[in-house]
Amino acid sequence: MQGSRVLAVCAVFSMFSAAQAVTIDFWVRSSDAGFTEPLVKAFNASHSTQVKLNLVPAEQFVPKFAAAVSGGAAPDVVATDLIYMPAFAAAGQLTDITAQARALPFYKQLSPSHLRLATYGGKLYGVPFSAEGSILLYNKDLFTKAGLDPNKPPTTWQGIRDASKKITALGGGVKGFYFAGACAGCNAFTLLPLIWAAGGDVLSADGKTATLNTPAVKQALTLYRDLWKDGQIPQTAKADSGNDFLNAFTTGKIGMAGSGAFAIGTLKTKYPNVNFGVAYLPGETGKWSSFAGGDSMAIPKGSKNPKEAFEFIGWCLSDAAQIEQFAKNGSIPVRSDLAVNQYSKLDPRYVIPAKAMAGGRTPYSLVYNDLFNSGTGPWLTMIQKAVFDGDVDGAVTQAQADFTKILQRK
Repeated sequence: MQGSRVLAVCAVFSMFSAAQAVTIDFWVRSSDAGFTEPLVKAFNASHSTQVKLNLVPAEQFVPKFAAAVSGGAAPDVVATDLIYMPAFAAAGQLTDITAQARALPFYKQLSPSHLRLATYGGKLYGVPFSAEGSILLYNKDLFTKAGLDPNKPPTTWQGIRDASKKITALGGGVKGFYFAGACAGCNAFTLLPLIWAAGGDVLSADGKTATLNTPAVKQALTLYRDLWKDGQIPQTAKADSGNDFLNAFTTGKIGMAGSGAFAIGTLKTKYPNVNFGVAYLPGETGKWSSFAGGDSMAIPKGSKNPKEAFEFIGWCLSDAAQIEQFAKNGSIPVRSDLAVNQYSKLDPRYVIPAKAMAGGRTPYSLVYNDLFNSGTGPWLTMIQKAVFDGDVDGAVTQAQADFTKILQRK
């Protein structure tokens, strides 16, 4: 009799627990599947709340998300490129999570650029999910062959010029420098840091005013122009829309190229014969900067399970997830206090992009795509006119005017 009562109580408890278990819908870009799938699996294995992962094609994410929110079918939590956060927040598509985020014990260690772009009207609408920092890759073997110290990468623009010239002089198709000349987003990632490190910028802090017509912008473009004019960049770079953003460096015939932390794992696993080093993207006289990229997590307006959604968000930022799910698999933690960890110590090349990201910047704009990502936009048009046509002053003047027109439309 007593055993029957126990079984009955257990059955009721089991039914109650099952009723309380919540499954949340998590949307991410399909390009993030590699690290997101094991992350979700680890969470589901250790929590009663369960996460259903929905991989959305990257090019469809923005319109599909907007349609879901407006149609009352919003997912519970999303992670997408941090550059979209200002526009999502301004459109009223996200939930204010200011209080919950600031209550996290490690809130002050979260990537400042992610937090800045997730802030709108004094409220916080997202937190970091994944991190990316732009860096300078350099080929140590080519440095050695050119008589350069492979353990002393350039720390100034003149250092880049000198190293590039010596490496190009090796001949045999070897070139000192590379950039993807037809890729707007690639150059936001790797050229903007040179401008920032030289004390310049292309937008005001609030993202409402264009600030391109400055010496720092012109001098950064002149650096690229000089390298191009002197034949230190492959001719193929002019038409590269991003397909060879990293591929050119993997040939072993490029001395230096701007890239990101993602390149470290790719080079180590797929191109072990390329002996490479990692350095900060330098300014004209020795400072450095980085494009702090990656994804942010947010709770959409209309989420049916905001409490459980933030439970998942908090776990993703925890020591366990940041170390065992991100750092262990070659990704940068989004917390500055975890930049140096047991896994980054195994390969110090991971430490530089982590520190670069933590000290990096990201443009704040409600029209980021129109300005920086469009293949016909003012950012790429300026670069091509300055570098390939040689009209630096004209390119900057036109870009200033075009940026201003786009910003005024908003």
